[in-house]
Amino acid sequence: MEARLDPREVQQSMAFDPDQVADFRRRWSLLMELAVWGDLKAAEIGALPKLRKRMLEYGEKIRSLFNDRSWIPQPRDQIKSVLTASLDVRDKLQAVEKETEVLTGGSDLERFNAEFDRLRTDLVALMEHHEALWKDLLNRLYDGYEEWQASRGREPGGE
Repeated sequence: MEARLDPREVQQSMAFDPDQVADFRRRWSLLMELAVWGDLKAAEIGALPKLRKRMLEYGEKIRSLFNDRSWIPQPRDQIKSVLTASLDVRDKLQAVEKETEVLTGGSDLERFNAEFDRLRTDLVALMEHHEALWKDLLNRLYDGYEEWQASRGREPGGE
């Protein structure tokens, strides 16, 4: 018997709280405003424009993470798409972190760093939670997965 994914369960795994998504959007927008209009200083010439570019890319990837994937016909492909988006967010996060390392001062530096750290912490926690769900859903497609989970004292679909 071929294992199949329950489309409703897949959709539920990708259901993000709209208030939380709006909060991430608001917090990213604040960071973008600080990067463009704030008083930030950098040790290297061209570092601030590069930071702004990376921040924009980071926001685009965050937006992509929360996109609706119901148009993708196969549940497995929906999960692969959202996992790719999650990896893209992590990739851009690292790029932004690299750019923030050259920030040296300015009256908005402390606020920028605090807001960036808070956004990163909350977003990574959300992604880790959902990535575990998606990983489990994909693993269910493999023969013997449920038995393996049971042998470890876990229910299939549980952490």
